[in-house]
Amino acid sequence: MTIAREVSTQADWYVCSNCRTTIYAKRFARELRVCQDCGWHSRLSAAQRIAQLFDHGAEELGVPGTTVDPLSFVDVRAYAERHASARADTGMERGVVVVRGSIDGRPLVAAVMDFRFLGGSLGAAEGEAITVAAEAALAERLPLLVVTASGGARMQEGALSLMQMAKTSNAFAALDEAGLLTITLVTDPTYGGVAASFATLSDVVVAEPGARMGFAGPRVIEQTIRQRLPEGFQTAEYLLAKGLVDLVRPRSELRATLSRLLAVTDRAPARWCADLPDVRLGSADLAAASGWDTVKLARHIDRPTGLDHVAHLLDGFVELHGDRLGADCPALVGGFGVLDGLPVLALCHQKGHNTAELVARNFGMPSPAGYRKSARLLRLAAKLGTPVVALIDTPGAFPGIEAEENGQAVAIAENLRLMGGLGVPVVSVITGEGGSGGALALAVADTVLITQNGTYSVISPEGCASILWRDAAAAPLAAASLGIDPVSLLRAGVVDAVVPEPDGGSHLDPAAASELLRQAVARSLAELVGRESAELVAARRLRFRRLGLGGGEVA
Repeated sequence: MTIAREVSTQADWYVCSNCRTTIYAKRFARELRVCQDCGWHSRLSAAQRIAQLFDHGAEELGVPGTTVDPLSFVDVRAYAERHASARADTGMERGVVVVRGSIDGRPLVAAVMDFRFLGGSLGAAEGEAITVAAEAALAERLPLLVVTASGGARMQEGALSLMQMAKTSNAFAALDEAGLLTITLVTDPTYGGVAASFATLSDVVVAEPGARMGFAGPRVIEQTIRQRLPEGFQTAEYLLAKGLVDLVRPRSELRATLSRLLAVTDRAPARWCADLPDVRLGSADLAAASGWDTVKLARHIDRPTGLDHVAHLLDGFVELHGDRLGADCPALVGGFGVLDGLPVLALCHQKGHNTAELVARNFGMPSPAGYRKSARLLRLAAKLGTPVVALIDTPGAFPGIEAEENGQAVAIAENLRLMGGLGVPVVSVITGEGGSGGALALAVADTVLITQNGTYSVISPEGCASILWRDAAAAPLAAASLGIDPVSLLRAGVVDAVVPEPDGGSHLDPAAASELLRQAVARSLAELVGRESAELVAARRLRFRRLGLGGGEVA
């Protein structure tokens, strides 16, 4: 059957449940049932949600019948009566609707929960519906979207309800193994067994503003620990800051956001960028430059940042947040976008153009959470078969007490190993400073480029001077001795080519600098796209295996 557009039969006026503002009902419907005074997002039925998100013509998929009232459960009312009332009140057989449809022409399968049906609780019928949706996505090799709204497991079905957590998690595992994109849209509320299974197993977790999600509800937590909870605890914004969701998007932006995420699954055009001119330079094309002068240009405050470059390189970039372990690092940014028709994962260090931006981004020095976020997204790129572009500009990984306590060395090591074995094309570019292991963590690539005024070093010149010369003022001498400039790095074989910059440096013409970078990256990727995974990994590992044996620059 086809999902019908819901016709409103409500009164002329609506009172916001949050701020108590009286809203004209037709305007409230036009605003997607969001209060324009306070931003409160009202709950939607499954039919309303599908109508808002999908292109017209979404088709409902059938779900096999399941056991009802397996325990003959009775509390103050018989469960069979409760269930029958829910069916009558909502016109639904269960609390989940499964549909096949499209968003901006991109096909997908979705399972949409409806809180009106027994509080969106997870019973056998709901678990079956989620699993059917996953199996349909698997059979048709389509992305899967789940829209969650639940108070948790359904107590009246006992252990059978609990088993739906494992059942749905297994279905999501099969989608992972098949390399299919999964997305969760968290709506208010999402708790208990739903949060602790399929809701948080998706590749990308998007949340509506103010949506609450957690394993235990706030009342249970407060009663257990006898403490007052922090302001905003378990809300989407709180979870975003803790690195537990990727995005928080208002309802008006959800459709466009989902469309951009689905674009990651688009296929690259045939002969992608094959005719693009090659702007990359070798050592013969470059004049020798002072190492210290290069350092100063690499650090220039007006030099394009990673996000400046990403804005020029990629269409439809969607930044994804969090390491899923309790933190998000603003110094390391990652997300998906489209480079001249080719979906890619972009990773970049991010500094800033003024003191406030630099402080907010920790001067481009990632914490362990940054490298764990990178690892999470690299695994996702490998799952989806998406090439990786890494833009590197960092003094190094953050050397603080908390970073050490949280495993900075382990997080960097994991990225090194992961990138070395990644079965998709990887191009890394040092766009400014390439500081030590903090830079190398994103540079185990098939092709390693450096911009004309970039640097790449085992240590900063100041650090080297302080240790070996015992005088930080000897930094210019250390810079010359370390061979951190592009010509020296080319001759050593550490980088493969140089991306030219506008005369005087990228800071003088950031747009031109980003365009040169785009052409160099696209040309490098064009040489890699289409190669078998095993071939890419073998060649990448051989590239690094040879370093230090005296081979130098590849002609």
